[in-house]
Amino acid sequence: MSGLTAWFSVLFVVALWVSGRGVQNLATDPLTTLGRLTGLVSADLLLLQVLLMARIPWVERSYGQDELARRHRLVGFGSVNLMLAHVVLISLGYAADDRSGLLGEVWDLVTTYPGMLLATAGTVALILVAVTSIRAARRKLRYESWHLLHLYAYLGVGLALPHQLWTGADFTASPVATVFWWTAYALAAGAMLIWRVGVPVTRNLRHRMVVDGVVQEAPDVVSVYLRGRDLAQLPVAAGQFFVWRFLDGPGFTRGHPFSLSAAPDGVRLRITAKNLGEGSARLARLRPGMRALFEGPYGRLGSVRRGPKVTLIAAGVGITPLRALLEAMPYRRGDAVLLYRAGSAEDLVFRKELDAIAAHRGIRLAYLLGPRPRGRTSWLPDRYQGASDPHVLRRLVPDIAEHDVYVCGPEEWTAAVMASAEAVGVERNRIHTESFAW
Repeated sequence: MSGLTAWFSVLFVVALWVSGRGVQNLATDPLTTLGRLTGLVSADLLLLQVLLMARIPWVERSYGQDELARRHRLVGFGSVNLMLAHVVLISLGYAADDRSGLLGEVWDLVTTYPGMLLATAGTVALILVAVTSIRAARRKLRYESWHLLHLYAYLGVGLALPHQLWTGADFTASPVATVFWWTAYALAAGAMLIWRVGVPVTRNLRHRMVVDGVVQEAPDVVSVYLRGRDLAQLPVAAGQFFVWRFLDGPGFTRGHPFSLSAAPDGVRLRITAKNLGEGSARLARLRPGMRALFEGPYGRLGSVRRGPKVTLIAAGVGITPLRALLEAMPYRRGDAVLLYRAGSAEDLVFRKELDAIAAHRGIRLAYLLGPRPRGRTSWLPDRYQGASDPHVLRRLVPDIAEHDVYVCGPEEWTAAVMASAEAVGVERNRIHTESFAW
């Protein structure tokens, strides 16, 4: 789904409002008329929001997960704000028409109009999702809690449908409007059922993944090896990730995204994670033979290359997808660079593997070790404080402007790397990222 398609759908909704005498009604009943418009656009954005995160393959290939998540947040906040404006404007408009108090009018709308109780519950669910999606709130929540709360967005959209069809005259005002809204809801529901339910169920039944082994890579980092049937037929590539659910007890219903840390070989898959929360901590307690459910593969990190030279820049456990790319990507000796940032040598993950790959394939490898610099935001350790980030990057990789740059690490660190890469002449469309944001 392109941005142009999204804008067209919003414009079409506005055109339906105009055809229903929306402009003319502004003169006689502005509050209710604007309430209708905000409600229509909000409903359209809610459906677009569902489509953005339905894991539709060609949409993911076009934008990538980071960009889809960013657009999902923008569209989500826009839809909720318009929904709140719709509630306020409609309530004020009806109260003015009935010459009644606002609170009494709201109570009358909720308790007597068809579908309004369901719509109220849906509104509360969507507000809850919006509040917990604010950056400050996300930082105070565990990923597991945030993920569970975020599922209420689908409940909110579903609960709004009866109200819109039973009391929303704009939804049934003309055959064109009726066809549009039913088609929009059918597409959103169909995309969710196919790509979030049907495809994962089919793949799990076919491949039947189980834990094959667990390896401690560092004091707080573990790798999990998985095997299954017909893995050579699974359409997965280095740089991609899956959402995993391990059937090891309570909490297995909550999925956790983990990238492949080795190129898939058709026999086993490997994921690696740092103990950053309940989901990643429980990986160390898995036992061979444990059943694993998965969704995916997702991500396009390995399919966006534009030239022969590559630089991969990782921080901490962000090395996982880049290590897989380093192994699988085609490149000539001397045309690949790996910069790996960590607090100390003990924090490096896969050091022996990386050294072996570098020696075998002629990779320029640099470990950037040391504590964070004080007093400024930088992706480099404090020993580089005497020089600017772009200057150091150009010194480490003199020809970096000719490279595709792959970056994986925490969100703020990734942003700092991207700023440095652009400052030394790397084109924005040649910088490819996968951050740890959610």
